[in-house]
Amino acid sequence: MNITIHRGTHRIGGCVTEYEYGGWHLFVDFGEELPGGPKTGDLEVEGLTYGDLSKSALLITHYHGDHIGSVVDLPESLPIYMGALGVKIQKLLSSRLSFRDKRHAKLKERLDTFHTFKPYDVLHIGPFTVTPINVDHSAFDAYAFKIKTKGFSAYHTGDFRTHGFRSGKYPDLMRKYVGKVDYVVSEGTNVVRITKEAEKESDLQKRFIEHFQNNDANVVYLSSTNIDRLFSLYHAALKVKKPFLVDDYQKEVMDTIVNDGGLWNKSSLYQYGKYPPYNVSHNIPPKLKKLIEDKGYVLIARVGPQFDKIINLLPGEKTKYLSMWKGYVDATKKDVYNESLAKVLGEKYERMHTSGHSDVKSMREVFRLLQPKAIIPIHTDNPEAFAKEFGDEWPIVLLNDGDSFSPIRST
Repeated sequence: MNITIHRGTHRIGGCVTEYEYGGWHLFVDFGEELPGGPKTGDLEVEGLTYGDLSKSALLITHYHGDHIGSVVDLPESLPIYMGALGVKIQKLLSSRLSFRDKRHAKLKERLDTFHTFKPYDVLHIGPFTVTPINVDHSAFDAYAFKIKTKGFSAYHTGDFRTHGFRSGKYPDLMRKYVGKVDYVVSEGTNVVRITKEAEKESDLQKRFIEHFQNNDANVVYLSSTNIDRLFSLYHAALKVKKPFLVDDYQKEVMDTIVNDGGLWNKSSLYQYGKYPPYNVSHNIPPKLKKLIEDKGYVLIARVGPQFDKIINLLPGEKTKYLSMWKGYVDATKKDVYNESLAKVLGEKYERMHTSGHSDVKSMREVFRLLQPKAIIPIHTDNPEAFAKEFGDEWPIVLLNDGDSFSPIRST
């Protein structure tokens, strides 16, 4: 067995990992490199981008661009596996962007060829047995993978956290479906970014409820595929009896979750309450306008002329919120700075956000559940800090892009 990190040992975006056994090649993720980080350019990997693909497959952990965005460059004969609901969400996004983005148009078509799975459905790919473990992340329907071959087991964490709404049963699910493993390939996004415990999504929701109670006109700038935050704010608006306003795309995303009938639909968080979201893409009906004037509102907004028009039609002095990573409005981060977003927010806004990635304390708790022989960090720009943080309990295998590690077979 060989584990090769083709990309991701010293960067947060665009990770590509390979598990090889008996001539079979199982890859995890093939995304775009993030702006502002180091660049390697196009990868050429035998069994993935060229060559004999008859004993190859690719697993996608979730729909964020740095994990899925480059699959359009792969040969069409390569089998690609992804969570069924994640495919639906990505199709909505790619369909919306396809008219102006050729890569999204190609991705929309490629998604139709994906093999889909649901949480804990065991996949048999050559000599590999793969169990998709549903994890909490800022992308919905995100997965870790337990990967087994004869005499070997690994846990590929994907992007995860334990402070979201869906994290409560994570330890029990780990014990039931994963147990101890030989090796862990772990993301390390927040090793040097969060020095204390991350704020829980439930606590963030409480803060939003307080703000919505105290302000009539609320405009929140938020990624429309951050499903947990979207539904959290919807229920916060219901709590304070304010109409929740979205556009047709956001409504379609929410409808997709509500009507999915999957694992998480048992939770009231992902169901509509007494009043569903109001679609204000095209007009504000007189009845809704009267309700807004009486009760106030919460609008989920994005940058663009459509939302500028909607905001101008809505009454009241707007309280604006940024519920995203602060780097998007930091002019010093030139590669990711969104000037249009910074302009519509202005200088007076509330930033209310919590990370989609685990803090260090929670990562340690997960590793203790897994009890690995060693951990390989990826999806981090500081692997040395990862080793310093966790090396007191586990051997940390530090690799460079393109390096391989041959684990010792378990007995």
